[in-house]
Amino acid sequence: MPIDPYILLLLGTVGLAALLPARGTGADVASGASTGAIAFLFFLYGARLSTREAMDGVRHWRLHVTVLACTFVVFPLLGLASRGLVPVFLTDPLYQGLLFVTLVPSTIQSSIAFTSIARGNVPAAICAGSFSSLVGIVVTPLLAAALLGGSGGGFSADSVVKIVLQLLVPFVAGQLLRRWIGGFVARHKKVLGLVDRGSILLVVYTAFSEGMVQGIWHQVSPVRLAGLLAVEAVLLAVMLVLTWYGAKGLGFGREDRIAIQFAGSKKSLAAGLPMAGVLFGAQASLAVLPLMLFHQMQLMVCAVIAKRRSHDPEALPSQERPAAPERTEVGTGGRSA
Repeated sequence: MPIDPYILLLLGTVGLAALLPARGTGADVASGASTGAIAFLFFLYGARLSTREAMDGVRHWRLHVTVLACTFVVFPLLGLASRGLVPVFLTDPLYQGLLFVTLVPSTIQSSIAFTSIARGNVPAAICAGSFSSLVGIVVTPLLAAALLGGSGGGFSADSVVKIVLQLLVPFVAGQLLRRWIGGFVARHKKVLGLVDRGSILLVVYTAFSEGMVQGIWHQVSPVRLAGLLAVEAVLLAVMLVLTWYGAKGLGFGREDRIAIQFAGSKKSLAAGLPMAGVLFGAQASLAVLPLMLFHQMQLMVCAVIAKRRSHDPEALPSQERPAAPERTEVGTGGRSA
C-alpha cells in the first residue's frame, strides 16, 4: 500500500506553514486565494456533471438514500460513540476534529475512480458523490451546530451562507454554463485535477499557518496522534463492513454494493477543509488534521479493496471467467482408475 505522493505534498505544505506561516497581509492573501480556488473547483464539478448522468443516478434513489444515511447518520453516530475514548486515546480538541470528520460529505473523484476499478456502478457513484456534496453544504453545518455546539467555533447562519456561496453557488453556476463549457472541461480533465489538489494545498497552508500563529500545536503529542490513527482505522473498517454487508442485506446487486461501499465509507477533503475553516476559525488546523489522516487512510485501504473486487469472478467478462469444474458421473459404469 504505497503512500500517495500527494500526501507528501500535504506534509510538505504543513512543514512550510510551520516554518513560514502566513501573517498579516500574507494571511489575508492566502485566505482569499484558497477561497477562490475552492469556489472554482466546485464550479468545475458542476460543469462536469452531465444531465444524463444526473438522471441515470436519480433512478437509483434507494442507493442514494443509503449512501446519505451512511454519510450523515451512521458516521455521526459512530463519531458520538467515540466520545468515550476521551481522554484515554484522544484529547478533547482531537475528538472534536474526529467528530467533524464524521459530519463531512462523501468524496466525488475517488469514489468514482475506485468504483470504476472494481467494476461497479459508475454513474451511481458519480451522482452519489455529487448529491452527498450538495446535501453536505447545508447538512454538515447544521450537524456541526447540533453536535459540536460552541466548540465548533464560528457557527452561525452567516457560516451557512458563506459555505453556500463558496460551494453551492459555483456548482450551480457550472451546471448552468455546462452547455457551453462542458466539452472543454471534459477534454481537460487534468485541469480539474490540478485545481483540486492545488486548492486543497492552499487551504491546508492557510489553516496550519493560522494554527501556528495562534500557537495551538503544543496540544498534540506523538502518542495522541498514534491514538487518533488507531481510532480512525477502526472507524474506517467498521464503515467498510457496514456498507458492504448492509447493502447486501438491503437487496442491492454487486455493482450497486460497490458504489455504496466506496461512496458511503469515505469523506471529502475538498469539501471538508473550507467548511472547517469557516466553522472552526483559529482552531481549524486541529479539525483539519484528523480529516487529512482519514483521507490518506481511506485512499490506501480502498485502493486495495477496489483492486481485489476487480478480480471477482462475477466481475469478469464471461470469456475471462474460470471454467466451472466438470461433474464426474458415478454409478454408470465400472470403477475408474
